[in-house]
Amino acid sequence: MDVERGARVVEGFESFFADDRPEESVLDLFRRVAATVPAYRKFLAEHDVDPASVVTMDDFRALPMIDKESYHRRYPLPELCRDGRLDGCDVIAVSSGSSGRPTVWPRSLVDELAIARRFEQVFRDGFQAHERSTLAVVCFPLGTWVGGLFTLACTRHLAAKGYPITVVAPGNNKAEILRVLPELADHFDQVVLLGYPPFVKDVVDTGVAAGFDWSRHAVKLVLAGEVFSEEWRDLVGRRAGMADPVRDSASLYGTADAGVLGNETPLSVSIRRFLASRPDLARELFGDSRLPTLVQYDPASRFFEVDGGTLLFSGDNGVPLIRYHIADDGGVLTSAEMLDFCARNGFTPEADNDLPFVFVFGRSLFTVSFFGANVYPENVTVGLEQPGISDWVTGKFVLETVADSDENTRLRITVELAPDRTGDPAVVADSVRRQLVRLNSEFAHYVPAERQTPEVVLKPAGDPEYFPIGVKHRYTRSP
Repeated sequence: MDVERGARVVEGFESFFADDRPEESVLDLFRRVAATVPAYRKFLAEHDVDPASVVTMDDFRALPMIDKESYHRRYPLPELCRDGRLDGCDVIAVSSGSSGRPTVWPRSLVDELAIARRFEQVFRDGFQAHERSTLAVVCFPLGTWVGGLFTLACTRHLAAKGYPITVVAPGNNKAEILRVLPELADHFDQVVLLGYPPFVKDVVDTGVAAGFDWSRHAVKLVLAGEVFSEEWRDLVGRRAGMADPVRDSASLYGTADAGVLGNETPLSVSIRRFLASRPDLARELFGDSRLPTLVQYDPASRFFEVDGGTLLFSGDNGVPLIRYHIADDGGVLTSAEMLDFCARNGFTPEADNDLPFVFVFGRSLFTVSFFGANVYPENVTVGLEQPGISDWVTGKFVLETVADSDENTRLRITVELAPDRTGDPAVVADSVRRQLVRLNSEFAHYVPAERQTPEVVLKPAGDPEYFPIGVKHRYTRSP
């Protein structure tokens, strides 16, 4: 019987219920991890680093980065955990393996409480869930993947804290979601759907087709896993009867490696919507034609750095991570930097917090190169969300380059039709071309005008080759 483990859980709940915020700096975290995690001690020794020599932030920034290959996969799993004990963790999650083989990430209930604060910020500041009875519907897949069970745990922690939240977890079973909602929704002031954007949209669309009146239930959305456009937010918001796009939906920046790293706030959403209308300013601020996910984070919980245009973070978890290279392209901005940029360009959002910002494009391997221009799924998505198209496509597509017999390359986009719907590939191709030229300056300048219109192929919903059901979708395909 591990009595100390029980004491840590009690202490964690007392802190969570009392709204105590951690005061530990990233230097304190480093010292604790170096002292208690066997694998990290070995890693530092192999790089000739004496933990006692790390006293300033400059010292910290000089520490070697870690990643899955150089750290997680080099040491036995128990040695990656606090005190070298895997049995000190309660739950095992497994990453999706989207960029390699699956990876195991253990965690404890205390780790969940730290992440529950991010859910709390969304539910309290955006959804006013401390004042409204709320049905939280977990639509993430349930199983060894991190999304479903982690979300279930964190929302239940909010309920235990006193929020009038009741959770139901049908997972990514659309029929079950639409079966339980008519039974439960009328008993609550609002309904929150939590899931991956394409799946949530599918649930909303299927509910509309079945006659379910979303507008009666004050629907809110919590989304994760993919970058989506503001056109997407507006489109799904209209179909779900959402009144306020700034407060009624929030995206989480999450990962199996360490849970939720940051979350959208009303402030970050209002800024992102402003920048969506000014792609020139977005390009100036973010250094890219794409509109990234823009979230805020608590540096006392997850500390971000940037190295060569990719993100590093440090944070405590079942496997504590110091200067972990997550391979997501992005950057960080202080609250003052962000608000000053907005003010200089004629926009003054209502600032309700002073947390720093992190922007995330995702991983650069999820792009297609065409005539030397990087073509991003985020740009294509906007083309599919235009009026006259969005009603008959699901939003899923596969982007690839293909060559003909003369080795002439063309850009192909295979698009999933909504169930029992048909459409015109030429209409999609023209819409996507216009958005690519508008949003992606590389595409507009590198690709000859006569080659800018993509080849569009329409496939039925659930096509086994391009859109298999139950599999995490990939928006790009290598030639």
